[in-house]
Amino acid sequence: QVQLVESGGDLVQPGGSLKLSCAASGSVFGAYDMGWYRQTPGKQRELVATITSGGTTNYADSVKGRFTISRDNAKNTVYLQMDSLKPEDTAVYYCNAQITIFRTINYWGQGTQVTVSS
Repeated sequence: QVQLVESGGDLVQPGGSLKLSCAASGSVFGAYDMGWYRQTPGKQRELVATITSGGTTNYADSVKGRFTISRDNAKNTVYLQMDSLKPEDTAVYYCNAQITIFRTINYWGQGTQVTVSS
């Protein structure tokens, strides 16, 4: 079992930056692939960025070059550095932990609101 708690969401002006954090507890953090997803009202949750247990990263085309995902296994935390924010980045951002042992198991945080507006 893994518990995920996101933090760092805020109101920011276009062009600004934010850093989201996701603290994990309850299991071996380093074994999990981690990710950030986002969702706006009426739309499906979409992938933003992922980082595997080995450190390989993947980004949605819409955030490539602007967002950076990283992890600190010693602190059981995954981060999302968001730069050059745009109004279309406004969403609730969710942290995800995934592991496959015989079957794939996903854990989700409660989400943190990011609003990009002037």
